[in-house]
Formats: sequence, C-alpha cells, structure tokens
Amino acid sequence: MPPSQTVLDLLHRIAAELQVDGPLTVGTMFRSPGLRTGSKIVAFLGSGDYLIVKLPQPRAAELIAAGAAEPVTMGRRTMREWIEVPAAADLEATAHRWTELTREALEYVRSLPG
Repeated sequence: MPPSQTVLDLLHRIAAELQVDGPLTVGTMFRSPGLRTGSKIVAFLGSGDYLIVKLPQPRAAELIAAGAAEPVTMGRRTMREWIEVPAAADLEATAHRWTELTREALEYVRSLPG
C-alpha cells in the first residue's frame, strides 16, 4: 500500500524545515518517497504510513526496546540501523516526532564516511 497523501505532504514539510541544516532532497528510495543528503539515504516512507529512518544502532535498539519503533526487515535480514515509526492519529504529534527523528537521522548520516 503506498503512503497516503497526508504523510507524503508531511515528508515535504519535514524536508523544508530541515533544509536549514544543509542540503536535503526529496526523491525516491526503494520505490518510496524519501529524503537524502548527497547520495546518502536519510529516511523514506514505508507502506502503511510509516517513516523509516537510519539511526546509530544503539539509538535504534533503544527506540525499539521502548516500543516507539519497530525494526526494519528487508528480505530475511533485519537492518540494525533502520527503524520504522508509525504515524500517530494526531498529525501534529506525528509531525513533531518524525521531524525530530529525521533530524537525528540526518546528523547521523552526515557523520558517516563516504
């Protein structure tokens, strides 16, 4: 199921807000709308209105343990640095949560070599 127009609009809103932190482009990642800085993927929308972000493994594990996120599995492999966060019923709560997590992901991805 493709992401809803509401979360797609939210992704663009997050990109515009975080643009002040440096170049961030909206494009397609894994056949889904997402965000990248340079050639590095920061976040993308998963089916069912989930935001999938890349965070340091300890932070990803912390969010999963707290029940705030789920691990991402591609094929049979669970990705250690990728988590999925569902949209909340309240759009503004979702916007706040997703923006903060995307900001964390952006800082992390920019710190990686290459």
